[in-house]
Amino acid sequence: MATKIPGETYRGEALHLPLSQDGQVAAYVWPLRILTIREKGCGGPTIGIDVGNEEVLRWDCHDAIGHWHGGGYDRLERPGNSHRDFPEGVNTVATQVEWAYQQIQDNTKALLQEAEYGPAADLIDPTLVATAIDAIKAHLVKHSGLRPKAIEENLIAT
Repeated sequence: MATKIPGETYRGEALHLPLSQDGQVAAYVWPLRILTIREKGCGGPTIGIDVGNEEVLRWDCHDAIGHWHGGGYDRLERPGNSHRDFPEGVNTVATQVEWAYQQIQDNTKALLQEAEYGPAADLIDPTLVATAIDAIKAHLVKHSGLRPKAIEENLIAT
């Protein structure tokens, strides 16, 4: 689950879903994570993949300053060590969330292997991945009013 940093605000209910039959590899989503980056309030969904109790992959879908973390988020100890920019043109919450879904659907095994979680990568169940993505999509629809409300409250700058 996303590492909570002092000063961050989380809204909505977290959802945690298995990607492996034993449940040791799982996806999660926080519908709205609000934080300050470069002295600017930002926020959006945070989607990630855990192996056991370790956060390995994370997509911070925070609009223009959104980014993702690969290579083993917890293992690399500092967010900057795993920070990766979204590809060019993936610069809105909606496009970042869609890109995250695509990465989870198509590349979870490879991304876990790159992060040196080979045994976990071998446990990925494609049916559970598809089910998890559908559940995350529905969960974000259910909580779709959270980000506009945070913008209205001046917690997120636009």
